[in-house]
Amino acid sequence: MSDVHGDRESPRFCDYEGSDYRTAFWEGKRREYEDLAERHAITRLLPSTGERIVDIGGGFGRLLDLYEGYHQVVLMDYSMTQLRDAQRLHGSERVLCVAANLYEAPFVTSAFDAAVMVRVIHHLSDVGAAFEAISDMLRPQGGLILEYANKRNIKAILRYLLGRQAHNPFSYQPWEFAELNFDYHPSYIEQHLHNAKLYPKRQLSVSHFRIGCLKRCVSPSVLAAIDGWLQQPAAPLKLTPSMFVQAVSLRAGTVKVSDRLFRCPRCGAEELIERSDRLICRQCQARWGIVDGIYDFREPLPEA
Repeated sequence: MSDVHGDRESPRFCDYEGSDYRTAFWEGKRREYEDLAERHAITRLLPSTGERIVDIGGGFGRLLDLYEGYHQVVLMDYSMTQLRDAQRLHGSERVLCVAANLYEAPFVTSAFDAAVMVRVIHHLSDVGAAFEAISDMLRPQGGLILEYANKRNIKAILRYLLGRQAHNPFSYQPWEFAELNFDYHPSYIEQHLHNAKLYPKRQLSVSHFRIGCLKRCVSPSVLAAIDGWLQQPAAPLKLTPSMFVQAVSLRAGTVKVSDRLFRCPRCGAEELIERSDRLICRQCQARWGIVDGIYDFREPLPEA
């Protein structure tokens, strides 16, 4: 479904170019409960209004309808396939689509009020670098809504204690159970958030009932409603397979969102000249494509 991408300058990450992620993973795959439970969590944690928000690794735009209160919505993903799917589903005017590598994010400092990253961090090999990039693009006091796969969940603990799995759910280091598929200890995530000046303000436990027989026997809406009731009181235990964190940027500076949005990923300059089919950096002359309304910052265009 996904490919590994990375080079000497950029840490590895999954590339979903050419994948059928929406139909292969979500639609008709009995994940309505997970979708509804995650929506409950995001609605609780995300401010309902703001100037500008970015959905990092947002793929085909599953969560776009939750951002109606924001003046500008940016959907960022490395996969052009996923972004084109988002355009078809939601309309090219609904959202600004950006193809980019998070480690080399093309956004100016303080570009966003809020960032959402759900079902993404487990596909990134360098959590610290990812959080640093997000911290830079958030305005001071801006918020990150983060979801991560929790290695210390109750199922993993029981399997470990019964001798049915070898990896230790209590160990601090991430567990890469398949290439670029990581589960994390809560303390590991929280430490890296602090290192990036992102303060974990509030947490929720999500997907208490990710069990096949329950999902077959109980309607998704009922399961998600019960899950929603448990998310806050169960959060201190951190025993669910999915944890949501509301983190606040503690960077110094003005809390105003920048008037600009893009900067050059190659040299960092914020002076970009926009043409109908490209952006041109005034400083290094790198040219970044605009393809079918999608801003493509993955690789600069070849020189003429």
